[in-house]
Amino acid sequence: MMNIFYLFSLIPFIFIYDIYMFQLSFLFLMIMIFKSNFYMFYCSVSYFFGVDFYSYWMLFLLVFIIMMTLFCFNYFNFIIFFFVILVLMLSLKLVFFSMNILMMYMFFEFSLIPLIVLIFGWGYQPERLISGFYLFFYTLFSSLPLLIFIFNLYFYNSFFFDLVLKLNYSFYLNFCLIFSFLVKFPMFMLHFWLPKAHVQAPLFGSMILAGITLKLGGYGMIRFMFMFEDIFFYYGYIWYSLSIYGSLLVSYICLIQSDLKFLIAYSSISHMGLCIMGFSSMLSLGVLGSYLMLICHGFCSSGLFCLAGFYYNYIYSRSFFINKGMMNYFPSMSMFWFFFCSINMSCPPSVNFLSEFLIMNSMISYSSISLFYMFLIFFFVSCFNFYLFSYMNHGKMYFSFSMELGSVMHYMIVFFHMIYLLMFNFYFYFILF
Repeated sequence: MMNIFYLFSLIPFIFIYDIYMFQLSFLFLMIMIFKSNFYMFYCSVSYFFGVDFYSYWMLFLLVFIIMMTLFCFNYFNFIIFFFVILVLMLSLKLVFFSMNILMMYMFFEFSLIPLIVLIFGWGYQPERLISGFYLFFYTLFSSLPLLIFIFNLYFYNSFFFDLVLKLNYSFYLNFCLIFSFLVKFPMFMLHFWLPKAHVQAPLFGSMILAGITLKLGGYGMIRFMFMFEDIFFYYGYIWYSLSIYGSLLVSYICLIQSDLKFLIAYSSISHMGLCIMGFSSMLSLGVLGSYLMLICHGFCSSGLFCLAGFYYNYIYSRSFFINKGMMNYFPSMSMFWFFFCSINMSCPPSVNFLSEFLIMNSMISYSSISLFYMFLIFFFVSCFNFYLFSYMNHGKMYFSFSMELGSVMHYMIVFFHMIYLLMFNFYFYFILF
């Protein structure tokens, strides 16, 4: 409750028109979260709110991404922007704090409204209206089965996550339970809203989408997985098969992209497919590997979208055919490209490598045949990350347009992403080994 009231206390600062005050306030909030004690089970329980291991790192990632978005803001409609950011952060924090299923569902769906306002209000092209409607109707359509399932829980007189039920093995129940989270991931064939939303969203909108919104699906799946283990285990092979096929196909699609944001968005779909496979295996190694991939992907994809957005501000294009030879113009920025592409392709000793290793072990235990597909997915993920880095930074520069110089603020944002990602790597290697 202290963290929630702290956000409410920031509302009067909206009218001061001081961005540095907001950044300092979110930095204090991150320190409060980092210094709080957490265990594997819920702690600091008060008024149906609590925090555990799974929600702790989601909260840390949320505050970090929101703090980075404040650096990317261009001072247009300051008061409206900060009010929307506060509403979005409050709704997402309540999702991760909630111990009540119905309360989590309410804020899970309410977080869609400020996100659409960000896309509609600060998007680049008029096509942002279509992408916002894609996001809205996909989320609305997928959330109705989950709401029906939650209403059925009313007959068990409990809406809390400590409830453990043995339901009948009905595919319709499993579909209603998991469909909304698969759209948020998103799983292949339910992913059409994601590239459109990323391309039309502003830079801070893409950071929030990639760093936080995609993690809501994984967080919701973890919460319901421990409540309904039998039904998840019984029908897990369906979502496992679709995810392994989708990750492989999306890796092919990444190799034919010519737009920076499209490629990074499709790479997120491929990585989230690996997370669904880890969760569907219902093994402890798979669940831990998928959770680690969610957190590491939040930092890495947010950094990649930052780099893509900065290059768009410099060159006014996201095409690979124009953004070439940047190593000659921004050698320091090319170093950051190399770092994030290496993390995205799971080079050791990153936590991304550890998470994929754990997921691969769970996949071999679940189905040994899937090992061949796993090798193909890893190979093509490495290929499109190498394709992304080499096309951007090597080759002959295109000089038929004017370019803008880089900003120290841009380097600082990417540097913070790199530092926090390295801290996260060292921390988890320390506690696991």
